[in-house]
Amino acid sequence: MAQFSEDDEGKSVVVDGDEVGIVSEVEHGTAYVEPDPGITDKIKAKLDWGDRDEDTYPLQEQAVDTVTDDEIRLRGNR
Repeated sequence: MAQFSEDDEGKSVVVDGDEVGIVSEVEHGTAYVEPDPGITDKIKAKLDWGDRDEDTYPLQEQAVDTVTDDEIRLRGNR
């Protein structure tokens, strides 16, 4: 189970080798991701983020593969 802290703020969020955003805030153990402004609809769909109007998205624990000092790697489709 991934438990996030303020130390994770600013880390890159990566899926299938592509950076898709950064952790902009951690609140009560939940990391909130700000998508890369150039993110494609395909990547959004892959992450099941849909067409929301908010600027950040909560990171679902089950989507996390590994957490390193520099990035959070999400489980991909490969």
